[in-house]
Amino acid sequence: MLHVREYIDAAGRSPFTKWLRALNVQAAAKVATALERIAEGNLSNVKTVGSGVLEYKVDFGPGYRIYFGRDGDRLVILLAGGMKKRQHEDIRQAKANWEDYRNRKTQERTRCH
Repeated sequence: MLHVREYIDAAGRSPFTKWLRALNVQAAAKVATALERIAEGNLSNVKTVGSGVLEYKVDFGPGYRIYFGRDGDRLVILLAGGMKKRQHEDIRQAKANWEDYRNRKTQERTRCH
């Protein structure tokens, strides 16, 4: 079992939640099912897109995508969501979110020591 958490930006917002809330009911349900599969460790629809970011392809509608990073063996950080037609921009944003997440985590660790 994996722990799925959302990336929260420096302003306290979740880009993933913002994207998810804009989807219609059927698409949101498909994404929720995909998140359950990720939590169960089923990563068969996943490919790497570089810089530690992974893409889960949801086979529904216009080709929805879930972008996330793995923080250790058990933690999944949801970075962004998108569609096939905006894939390059969504991947760029997911990579920026992942870099920000890792940088802030490193800063947090150095402050605690």
